Amino acid sequence: MIMNDRQAPANSPNLFERLDQLNQIGVALSKETDITRLLEIILLAAKKITNADGGTLYRLTDERSLKFEIMRNDTLNIAMGGTTGVEIPFYPIFLHDKEGKPVTTMVAAYAVHHDKSVNIADAYTQEGFDFSGTKNFDKKTGYRSQSFLTVPMKNHENEIIGVLQLLNAKDRTSGGVIAFSSEDQQLAESLASQAAIALTNRLLINHLENLFESFINLINAAIDDKSPYTGGHCERVPALTMMLAEGVNHVQVGPLKDFTLTDKDRYELKIAGLLHDCGKVTTPVHVVDKATKLHTICDRIDLIDTRFEVIKRDAEIALLKAKIETPEKDGSQVASDLDLEFDRKMRSINDDREFLRVSNVGGEFMKPDDVERVGQISTKYSWCDVQGNQVKFLTEDEVENLTIRAGTLTAAERQIINHHIEVTIQMLEALPWPKHLTRVPEYAGGHHERMDGKGYPRGLTREQMSVQARCMGIADIFEALTAKDRPYKKGKTLSESLTILGKFKLNGHVDPDLFDVFMWEKVYLKYAQQCMDAHQIDEVDLSKIPGYVPPPSP
Repeated sequence: MIMNDRQAPANSPNLFERLDQLNQIGVALSKETDITRLLEIILLAAKKITNADGGTLYRLTDERSLKFEIMRNDTLNIAMGGTTGVEIPFYPIFLHDKEGKPVTTMVAAYAVHHDKSVNIADAYTQEGFDFSGTKNFDKKTGYRSQSFLTVPMKNHENEIIGVLQLLNAKDRTSGGVIAFSSEDQQLAESLASQAAIALTNRLLINHLENLFESFINLINAAIDDKSPYTGGHCERVPALTMMLAEGVNHVQVGPLKDFTLTDKDRYELKIAGLLHDCGKVTTPVHVVDKATKLHTICDRIDLIDTRFEVIKRDAEIALLKAKIETPEKDGSQVASDLDLEFDRKMRSINDDREFLRVSNVGGEFMKPDDVERVGQISTKYSWCDVQGNQVKFLTEDEVENLTIRAGTLTAAERQIINHHIEVTIQMLEALPWPKHLTRVPEYAGGHHERMDGKGYPRGLTREQMSVQARCMGIADIFEALTAKDRPYKKGKTLSESLTILGKFKLNGHVDPDLFDVFMWEKVYLKYAQQCMDAHQIDEVDLSKIPGYVPPPSP
């Protein structure tokens, strides 16, 4: 819909230059990944290519209204929406009235309903449209809104997704306000078409990425539903991994000073972090949640308590029988001796019972003497099973569990836990990753490897691993040390955790260069402030942290 007769000559001297600009703009639109910047580029490019003084970009909402996204006016120095951070204080333009009838008196709404451009030479003389809002704006600002070019933006499915409206075309020689030419309109329509497709593609990519991340969160939620103790871990390890990676990206000294991260690198590492434990979806709950050494579906220490009660009952019955069978003339002295022996036996039983209860709680190291005592208790007592057979007080499985040297897991259960990383790698390597995410399996699958090649599942050495995978290794360890939501231990303090991590640096467990960055960039403190309880964040004396070295001079 063209409402002026101004035509530019076909051999306009700037036509080829403007077409070249249009091509360059198309390239720029296809490269932009941020929606806000993309919308801004669209409007600024339209203003430039038509030499307009101002313009507005509207987006069509799900409620069928046109929302103000970007506003610019050079004369009035107005810049709203987009990257400016300045909110546009205008209500959206509704496409239908309260009765549901189409609104066609507003130019932008008319362009949507009729699916055509509207080119107006002078708003003050044009009939058929409501420009009262424009005139009130002019009255308040002293501005003179004159020529309008309103172009609907349609995607590849020919659906209108927005409107581009340009204001006051300026003569490139005199600077005076003129009507938009047919050439301007064709260029704006071409730009609007390219812009709409670029915007739709970016929105589609964003929707797919959101869907993908939601699916990842669904997997983590399933793991969390199995065990609330792993849910926080699945969130904290990616966060700490990104903190350390940003620290490496920022550091200006040391062997890693040339390491850089692009936005694509960040996204790839983020996805790997979110998926680093996805294999735990197959890990049995009773192993993941094993709070004590005897815990399976329930804590079997209660069964052993019951046996102790049976042993004590049998001892009491034996005492009473012995007293009954004692001749009357010897009764007083024998009864006294029997009571003393009974009291001694009760103390011994209660001591053994308490010892096993303490042994059932996982610790960092079980002394050899304690391991031996568990075996002695197993044969020290006997009791009748349901078949009436005399059996050892503790089963072989109970002895194996109660003599676990560190933690709460047996060797077999540790293998079950460790298997999750193999499952993780298998799951991730089976997926058809796009080019920018091809390293996700490597990053996610390497967080249990050691720098000296003694880790699992593949026994990789430092040289065989990327910086990103090594970052995740440190993050996984530090999170585990400080975690306060594990059933089998309390969260360690900051200084305790750094001391252990420093020892891991010295013994070849973690990357020494990344440990240095972890300390120099105070990544540990940033993480502590976000994810640790206040009582865990104690004073850190760097001189006492094993392996710590001050940063070199730049």
